[in-house]
Amino acid sequence: MLKRITFKKIIVTTAVIFALLLIYLIPGVKDDELEFNQELEYVDTNITKSSIYLLDSKNNLAYTNIIVSSDKKQIEKRAKEILEILIMDGSGESKIPSGFRSILPSDTKILSINYDNKLMKVNFSKEILEINKNLEEKMIEAIVFSLTSIDDIDKVIIYVEGEILTKLPKTGLNLPSTLDRSYGINKHYDISSRNNINNTTIYYIDKHNNDIYYVPVTKYTNDTREKISIIIDELSTSYTYNTGLMSYLNANTKLLAVEKEENKLKLFFNNYIFEDFDNKNILEEVINTISYSIYDNYNIDEVIFIVDNQEIYKSVSKTLE
Repeated sequence: MLKRITFKKIIVTTAVIFALLLIYLIPGVKDDELEFNQELEYVDTNITKSSIYLLDSKNNLAYTNIIVSSDKKQIEKRAKEILEILIMDGSGESKIPSGFRSILPSDTKILSINYDNKLMKVNFSKEILEINKNLEEKMIEAIVFSLTSIDDIDKVIIYVEGEILTKLPKTGLNLPSTLDRSYGINKHYDISSRNNINNTTIYYIDKHNNDIYYVPVTKYTNDTREKISIIIDELSTSYTYNTGLMSYLNANTKLLAVEKEENKLKLFFNNYIFEDFDNKNILEEVINTISYSIYDNYNIDEVIFIVDNQEIYKSVSKTLE
């Protein structure tokens, strides 16, 4: 019995020594194999994010981002991919984040799509007009804002069965033949006169399961001030027309001066814009609501936040997505 145990120990010991010898003699092969396997785990670089405007639980159109497979240079392909996500029960439904939903009627088909010189022409099937009356105008807003979020698309023409859509059949609202972001989104009217009407799009905050997202509201007023002044005043007030929307900008924040240089907008604030005075920290949500609002109202690429003549933060439109 003792001999058997001893014999087994010898065999096991020999096997271990042999295995160690193999590892010692060919370590490079193992390292190369390990390194190669790690490289295979990298994500496909062709997969990128794109902006889209989807309905939230309150029927507001919300700004969010989705994963798309098309390259930024493939403008028509990317536009079609985004429009397919906007169609209810469509092929892109799985890409929609939790808490949001599509708006175009489920049987809608994209008959053709054509891009030329910053203008996107989209021809839909007649099913697009089967939208609920209350969502008819929001559907147009979602199409226009989602498509013009794509680089190099500034304007959109919507066709239905080959005819330009110039009137919404259920609400009777007239549409410009060519649409851009000046058409507005989640519109709110606060006007006392038909003269000197100014429209300003302002981004507010909302939450879904404690996750923050942004809701743009185009406000129509008789306020003729510079739009940046309206934006800061609206975001710093404790009251919004819709109690479900929020802003984290301190009510004591003051915009002291504005300078425009080529494609940049420099904003000079008092120190109440800081969340943390000692560390000179500005909340990400404050930066985003101001920056998103500016990019929708001004043709610029950079917003620079300045306090006490010191640059605190610079946001760039291409990186905000």
